[in-house]
Amino acid sequence: MTKKISAFIFDLDGVITDTAEYHYLAWKQLAEELGIFFDREFNEQLKGVSRMESLERILAFGNQAERYTKEEKEALAAKKNEHYKQLIEKITPNDLLPGIAEMLEDLKKRGIKIGLASASKNAFAVIERLQIGGYFDTIVDAANIQHSKPHPEIFLTAAQQLGVPCVECVGVEDAEAGIQAIKAANMFAVGVGTKEAMKDADYIVESTADLNYESILKVFQQK
Repeated sequence: MTKKISAFIFDLDGVITDTAEYHYLAWKQLAEELGIFFDREFNEQLKGVSRMESLERILAFGNQAERYTKEEKEALAAKKNEHYKQLIEKITPNDLLPGIAEMLEDLKKRGIKIGLASASKNAFAVIERLQIGGYFDTIVDAANIQHSKPHPEIFLTAAQQLGVPCVECVGVEDAEAGIQAIKAANMFAVGVGTKEAMKDADYIVESTADLNYESILKVFQQK
């Protein structure tokens, strides 16, 4: 019996649009206010993880892990988020990554369900600004789940809401933690990025412009 794809579940940051830059700028501003200075290389460790986990990693990097109470940390995370929300107000449909609009349109025409699984609590706002909400059958963001990636909860929740078995789902991610979450959910993993970073993915493209349903289906059916 030929294996079929019933749903695609996309990450948001770095897959649908590149809000990673806005996260970087917002975290960098907060960190510098705390006397912590980090670069883009360290920022790679923050991709795909939750807001509080990102803050913990920054504080640990600056040897300030024990300096703040839980309430103070929540206030710091909220401060970062306010700055991030100001930055994403600039997002327009022109900020869709290459090939994504075409991919979503193609999947919709084929009757394949589409979900979003994002570590961002601002996923709905970003999708609204990109004007692509009509393509998604479900959106699961960090506010809906208990465990952040690499835990599979967010992908499992999306599949459940779509009413599709995990083995018929394709997850698309650009972060290692995201690929691990997809695999842990027993889904087919498409990685966007370098072969080194995406080594655990089932199918790898360097750019979103290279995403192609027929090519993915071919490899999916061979697995």
